Amino acid sequence: MSFDRIYQQAVAHKGGAGAVQALLPTVPPRAELEAMGDDRYLSMLTRCVFKAGFVWRVIEHKWPGFEAAFEGFVPLYWQQVPPEVLEQLAEDERIVRNLQKIRTVPENARMIVEASRQHDGFGRFLAQWPSEDQVGLLLWLKRHGARLGGNTAQYFLRRVGWDGFILSSDVVLGLRREERLDASPGSKKALVQAQAAFNDWHRETGLPYSHLSRILSFSVGEA
Repeated sequence: MSFDRIYQQAVAHKGGAGAVQALLPTVPPRAELEAMGDDRYLSMLTRCVFKAGFVWRVIEHKWPGFEAAFEGFVPLYWQQVPPEVLEQLAEDERIVRNLQKIRTVPENARMIVEASRQHDGFGRFLAQWPSEDQVGLLLWLKRHGARLGGNTAQYFLRRVGWDGFILSSDVVLGLRREERLDASPGSKKALVQAQAAFNDWHRETGLPYSHLSRILSFSVGEA
């Protein structure tokens, strides 16, 4: 079915086309992704890892402390940080003292450093990956990184400006309503089904994937 019907539902639920437009995420140009430093990518990955299963506003409130404790998230340093430094961070009151999540930092730093060396920057690596194969990128991040399964990597990509969908609860409901999803949301099959739906809608409308995802989420629920 036409995506215009989904858009009209979103407009009705949000109180007008202007309200919908105001809520859509910014999609930066490829050059902006390429220009972002590897340290900012490690910072955002860590932010999303710590937010998973936790109260988001607590992480946001403490984030300046994270930046200070992790000394700016320089991947070349964190990829080979001594274990005792991680243990000290587990006692640092400036951050959320979850040692398992703290240990993801060197693992994700190594992933960023390796991709950065191969592609002349982690941002360039992301910018070159097409939105019509978000599933491939999500699987790559899960395979090479730490704690990047579920929706964590999807939120990371959205936060840094990479154009993709997020399988939020409302998006899942919308996909099921449109009979485009019958798999478990956390499965690879669900990602493939969602990718096919958004690829179809992108070809139909020319809209960014992140806009399609948000509009679908807005279309769910009561007016």
